[in-house]
Amino acid sequence: MKIEFKRPDGGLTGAYLAEPADASKRGPGLILIQEWWGLNPHICGLADRFAAAGYRVLAPDLYRGRIAADADEAGHLMTGLNFVDATHQDLAGALAYLSERCDKVGVLGFCMGGALTISAAVNLPGLSAASCFYGIPPAELADPAKLTIPFQGHFADKDDWCTPAGVNALQAALPAATPADINRYPANHAFFNDTRPDVYDAASAQLAWDRTLAFFGRHLAV
Repeated sequence: MKIEFKRPDGGLTGAYLAEPADASKRGPGLILIQEWWGLNPHICGLADRFAAAGYRVLAPDLYRGRIAADADEAGHLMTGLNFVDATHQDLAGALAYLSERCDKVGVLGFCMGGALTISAAVNLPGLSAASCFYGIPPAELADPAKLTIPFQGHFADKDDWCTPAGVNALQAALPAATPADINRYPANHAFFNDTRPDVYDAASAQLAWDRTLAFFGRHLAV
């Protein structure tokens, strides 16, 4: 269902909320961060899928209702997004909303949302785990060396945006003291998105799904 939650600055952010079968229990929570397309049916469906697995899921609408129709528009919307504001206001507000209702809260995101996942993991105290799909933030937004929570990454070997070289640099920057689970797949960027037959890889997506559930199962359990 669609809701609004408060940002630290007092503003409101729209979001899609998916709750588990027994919503009366606190249980684990997840912040789900959109791809560069926006808060589209794919992301809402993914929120429902995690809810069916027992999580209370909040997917903030970072584009304020706008959904890209093509890659050019998606690039324009992403370029226009204030990543610092998205991290410290929208995602911080989402964390506060879930923290009131959940025992532990994790964060995950895809593409642009993957970069913001790392930003949230570095900058927002109170998260318990982070799983990033093919996204790397600029150093000025988030230094991965400052990660202090369990971190999981899913990256594609044929990715020309989140390149294998970029993943190597990210992995090298992660602190040795922070549990990290870096996974690579023989697939293209956005291989998890089953609405895009040009890049979707069913085998890699299923493996990544299983690994993600196992990861959050370990780190968000009470």
